[in-house]
Formats: sequence, structure tokens, C-alpha cells
Amino acid sequence: MNKFDPVHHPAHYGGKDNPYEAIKVIEAWELGFLLGNTVKYISRAGKKEDRLQDLQKALWYLQREVNNLTSQSSVPATDSSRQCDGKAE
Repeated sequence: MNKFDPVHHPAHYGGKDNPYEAIKVIEAWELGFLLGNTVKYISRAGKKEDRLQDLQKALWYLQREVNNLTSQSSVPATDSSRQCDGKAE
């Protein structure tokens, strides 16, 4: 494995030697797909692509999780829940 490896432990997700590398945190906290992607995009915000785009992606996944939980419970959705249209990016 060479120094720059975009597949195994890429720097924009924290790197192999970082105990807070996104994948390590996601697995340790057992976050699942939607919350895991939220953490992933927050942790890499501004390190790979446009910071705003990464934060918007994180918000999309977080809102989808909120929508899923809202639909499974009796808690009414807030106005912000309409931001997620269910389409993958």
C-alpha cells in the first residue's frame, strides 16, 4: 500500500493512524448507514470536496434518519423534515 491510498484509510476520513478515523467511530458507535454517512460527511467536510456540499450531504442523511424515526413513532415531523425528498444523491 503506497502513502496515498484513496481506498484504505484515506486522509480525508482521518487516516489509518487516527483513532477517530470516520470508519472506526462509525463502527465503534454502531451508527448504521444513515447516521454513519452523517458522521462521515461531517468528518471530511472541506477535506475532499466543497465544505458546503459535504455538510449538505450530512444534513440529507441526518434528515432521512429523522424522517424514518418520525414515521415509526407518534412524534410529529417538523417543517425541516420536508427537506429530504427521499432521492439519493
